[in-house]
Amino acid sequence: MQTNTAVLLRTAVIFLMFTSFFGCLLLKIIAVGLYSEFLMRYKMKIFTKTREVKEFKAAVTAGPLGFVPTMGALHNGHLSLVKEAKKRCRYVGVSIFVNPTQFNDPSDLERYPRTPDDDIRLLSSVLEENDFVFMPSVSEMYPTPDNRVFHFGNIEKVMEGPNRPGHFNGVAQVVSTLLNIVKPDMAFFGLKDFQQVAVIKDMVRQLKLNVEIVPCPIIREADGLAMSSRNRLLLPEHRKVAGEIYKTLVHASAMAPYSEITDIKKYVTEHIDSLGGFKTEYFEIVDSESLTPLMHKKDIVKDKKYFGCIALHAGAVRLIDNIELKFS
Repeated sequence: MQTNTAVLLRTAVIFLMFTSFFGCLLLKIIAVGLYSEFLMRYKMKIFTKTREVKEFKAAVTAGPLGFVPTMGALHNGHLSLVKEAKKRCRYVGVSIFVNPTQFNDPSDLERYPRTPDDDIRLLSSVLEENDFVFMPSVSEMYPTPDNRVFHFGNIEKVMEGPNRPGHFNGVAQVVSTLLNIVKPDMAFFGLKDFQQVAVIKDMVRQLKLNVEIVPCPIIREADGLAMSSRNRLLLPEHRKVAGEIYKTLVHASAMAPYSEITDIKKYVTEHIDSLGGFKTEYFEIVDSESLTPLMHKKDIVKDKKYFGCIALHAGAVRLIDNIELKFS
């Protein structure tokens, strides 16, 4: 009797394992099929493998290829980059990849919004049959660890550099990898990430990559807040007053011709910190080439451009913005 019971139990366990395995497999097949059907609705091509992108590039015979690297959670700021690429290039590729190597804070990486289905829908309003979206996995981008170390001199020693250790090295790793995969003629970046654009230009120079880096203007919400994927993480009470960031920068720009540098910096910091739940991380006035902080007006070099760059926390959300300051 005990032997029969043991046999029955073993048989039942095997049956359950069998049905569980094939049930999960069936569900996986259905899920993959449904997602494939979802992707097939769109005109542009959607790639997940490096090989597919390289095959696409090899088939491109005439006309420039434009490229817009993104981390997803797309908004109209990203769309403006894609539209600019469409104006200037016959073919356009957009990547969606949340790059782990540029996050110095693991919790920031975990919180970063991910909306791939919405991103594809948004891109489908602009991209066409000749265009593609590249959505690689981490293992596809980094089949082996990327241990390269980049050096950007003074560009990485100010503002974001000290406050986000390793960030720009991670940016250089992922952007150089993407540029080597896609091999575009032009790559488009938003100037909200003012310092990042300077880093990428220097990286392209160092690696002698044959690509034109095209900086594009900041796109803003109706109240002036610079469009950012992180904006959707703002609490309602912080979002309500976040337009004050840009208003503060505009006032700082108006102060530039008649105020001392220390007074401009003091105004920006104190005004931002007076907003409930807001805290300035830094506000620096730098030249657009070396990003050297400007300390005194006597150090202003004629014909150089200067920008006021701010990083702040609105609750738990970190935001950045910048504006050109004209001193005459």
